[in-house]
Amino acid sequence: MPAIRIIHRTSFAPVQAWSMLTDWERHGAQVPLTRTIIETPPPTHVGTIFTARTGVSRITFDDRMEVVVWRPPTEGSPGLVRLEKRGRTVTGWAEIEIRPLATGGAEIHWREELRLRGLPRALDPLIAAAGRLLFGRALTRLLRP
Repeated sequence: MPAIRIIHRTSFAPVQAWSMLTDWERHGAQVPLTRTIIETPPPTHVGTIFTARTGVSRITFDDRMEVVVWRPPTEGSPGLVRLEKRGRTVTGWAEIEIRPLATGGAEIHWREELRLRGLPRALDPLIAAAGRLLFGRALTRLLRP
């Protein structure tokens, strides 16, 4: 599976960054041709399910995800959310970890391993590079007030 690892620092406090990065509907707005469909009533918790649907007209694919770890940050303690990708096309997992910095602000660790069914493993390096670019841009945009 292609591995995607992104580390990003922000001046936002961990609790504020958490709120911005776990607003699932905003994720869809940051990825071209994508919208997020929340299937579980708020607030987010273990068991929350949502789908990122990407495409145009009838040509779409779904990235269906379930929250399997939900540990918001507290004063001085990191936060972690883990998503299992349970779609027919996209499988794997994603994690967003938010660590407090001693100097203020937070360090975000975005980790993801995904598989696009039907694509040969020889394309894994290309998928990983595209994922780092796409998710890196989304992370930067999600942290805009």
